[in-house]
Parts: sequence; C-alpha cells; structure tokens
Amino acid sequence: MKKWAYVVALTVGVAACGGTKTPENSLTADGTGTTGGSAAPASTAANAPLSAVVSPRFAEVTIPAGTTLRLELKSAVGSDTSTVEQPVSAALRAPVTIDGHVALPAGSEVMGVVTDVERSGRVKGRARVAYRFNSVRAGGEKYDIQTSSISHLAAATKGSDAKKIAIGAGAGAAVGALLGGGGGAAKGAAIGGAGGTGVVLATRGKEVHMGPGADVTTRLTASVTVRVRL
Repeated sequence: MKKWAYVVALTVGVAACGGTKTPENSLTADGTGTTGGSAAPASTAANAPLSAVVSPRFAEVTIPAGTTLRLELKSAVGSDTSTVEQPVSAALRAPVTIDGHVALPAGSEVMGVVTDVERSGRVKGRARVAYRFNSVRAGGEKYDIQTSSISHLAAATKGSDAKKIAIGAGAGAAVGALLGGGGGAAKGAAIGGAGGTGVVLATRGKEVHMGPGADVTTRLTASVTVRVRL
C-alpha cells in the first residue's frame, strides 16, 4: 500500500509541473509584435503654420485745385451735333501723382456734360462747343470733381468770305466792261459784288468737331480727396 501511495503522489506532482503557462510576451492587438504593456500613443502631426492674412492699407490723398488733367476724349462733340447736357466721357492720358502716391492712375474714366453749343452763323458768329467734367472713377471708387470748361471754336471765315465777294465783283466788272465800257465795268463790279455777298449770306461758316481720341486738357477748380492703396 505504501508503494502504491508513493506512485500516485509522484504522478500528481509531475502533472502539476507540466501545466501550460501564460507567456509573458504576446502580440499587441494590432498584430505588430510589440512586447509587453500597452501600445505607445500615436504621435500627433504638427500643424503647418498659417500665413498671416494682411489686409490692404489705404490712405486719403487730397488733389489740390489747379491740378492739370490731361485727357483723351472717348466720345465725340460738335457744334452741329451736340446738345447741352449731353454726356461726355474721357480718360486720363497721364496719372496724377501726389507726394509720391498715384492718386489717379492713367486710364481713369472721367465723365462730364456739354455746357454750351452754338452753330456757325450765316453772317457772323463762329461755331463753338463747350463742356466740363464733374466726376472721375478710380480704384473702384467714384469721386465728384469740378473742372474748368473746355471750349472749341471754329476757324474764322472772314478771309474766305471777303475773297468770295472780291471774286464776284471782279467777274462782274469784267463782264460789264465787255458789254458797256468803263461805266459797264463799274456797274458789273457792283452787281458781281452783290452776288458774292449773297453767296456769303446764304452759306454758314465752318462747324467745329472733336472726335474720340482727341487730346484735351483741363484743370481742377476745387480740391478732391481720394483713397489710395499704400
């Protein structure tokens, strides 16, 4: 009996020693094979710095009275085609610069109206057309302005009128001389001169026209303050 008790006890001891042990090292949940403990926290990506948004800076600049505006007409005007209050447009041919700042860039649109129109007379009176500008658009802004009047006057026709009368008188004198001698020449000159005068009275003088692309110049009669980008 003691011998069998010893065999049973030995068998139980061997079985206990051969049991399965839990391994100390094991794969992580993601199967990466990291040993021991919990997985290390993922590193946070650094955010790229955002560029600072710089707002445009503006300043107010005053253009004084008397400043010259060199313009190019964009619309036509004429003593026999325009009417008072008819719109007139132009563009700056050269920029207006104040203290190193471009207050009005070249190409800025300038608007105005016709202020006076007169056709040429048959006896006297030369044709004319006048206009002035009252606003300018620059940098997306529209500004009210005051400018001197621009006036265009037709060329004088007195010389050509006198020539027409003289030609008529000379022709009449020649015809009169052929028909009636000296007395006839005098009468013919008077008749011819009257005919030449009649032609002048029936004919208007020259009209004046200014088309798109014409260069004109005016001046500000009052100061104007504009916003410029620095």
